[in-house]
Order: sequence, then structure tokens, then C-alpha cells
Amino acid sequence: MTDGQGDRGADGRGTQVGDRRGPQGGQGAQGGGFGGLSPRARSIVAAARALLEESGPAALTMRALADHLGIKAPSLYKHFPDKSAVEVELIAQMLAESAAALEAAETQAPGSIPALAEAYREYALEHPHLYCLATERPLPRAFLPPGLEDRAAAPLVRACGGDMDLARATWAFAHGMVILEIHGRFPDDADLAGAWKKGTRALHP
Repeated sequence: MTDGQGDRGADGRGTQVGDRRGPQGGQGAQGGGFGGLSPRARSIVAAARALLEESGPAALTMRALADHLGIKAPSLYKHFPDKSAVEVELIAQMLAESAAALEAAETQAPGSIPALAEAYREYALEHPHLYCLATERPLPRAFLPPGLEDRAAAPLVRACGGDMDLARATWAFAHGMVILEIHGRFPDDADLAGAWKKGTRALHP
């Protein structure tokens, strides 16, 4: 799930469900996620993913990445102009993987908001650092593969009967619950399953 009404333009400001720009949306010099990357660039992204998953977004620097790969930092700039370009590739991975998780849940239980919520929560908690990287800052949608943000939002939008406002409200609830859980903001005795159930029922009576 993501919100993608891309009404703030190519500067990527805002993380908003289903960008409707479609194929004409911008794409970065590195191919915006999966296409156009050399084998070496793909290995750099894989190393960045490993570093991120292990130590979190703050630990992901070009110097740390170079050390992880056993090379000198300037060598990275032959493949990526800066750290942001590497992060775009990771964000694209998160969107594609979370989309696949939601699509699988939709296939098993078509139209089920609880099933989508469970899949969303499960993916985010399995990849908390990647989730935070992708959702706690402006989304670089101008550099993502065209249609990827739409794909990530589509299962929720369909479950909401195409009601974009309802989809945004549902996504905002799910994201809020997930990010608070990731950051340990709930008490140890909190009934999170109950909170998820009541929250989704309130939005989808």
C-alpha cells in the first residue's frame, strides 16, 4: 500500500494512494528500480540492501557501502551519482515486494481488507528498516519505474471499490499502526490485533 496521487509534482514531495500519471511518469538515470542496471550496479544495490536491513537507514552511507563491498568509495560513483540514487533502487524494491505481498493476499481473499492489512503489516515488520526508508521521507516518485506506485496501491483501491478517499484513510491507518509498532511506541501489553481489527472495522463497517 502507498498513496500515490502525485499532485505535488516531480520534486517527489509527499507520500500519497495511486499516482495516476502512468507510463509518462519520470524515470531516473539508473532505470528507476530494476531495468537498466549493470550487473555491478545490481551488486551494489544488493549490498546496500544488506547493509540497510542489518543496521538501518542512518548506517547507509556511500563510505559504509564501499567498506561493505571492500572497494573505495569513489568507485561507487561510476554507477550511482549519489546515495539518493541507491536509495531510489531500494525504495523501488520495497514497493514491488509489498505490491506482490498484497497481490498474493488479494488472490487468496479477494476484497478482504483484513487480509490486506495482515499482509501489509507482516511485510513491514519483516523489513522494518526498508519500510522506514521508503515511507518516512518524501517519495522520489519522479525517479521510480512508471506504474510501480499504482501497482502497490491497486489491491487496496480495488478492495475499497475504487474510493480513493477511503483507500487513503485505510492506508493512513495501516501505516500509522505499522510505524508505531516498528518504533516500539505501543506498551508491551497492547492488544495490537484488537486495535487492527477495530480500526479496519471502523473504516469498513
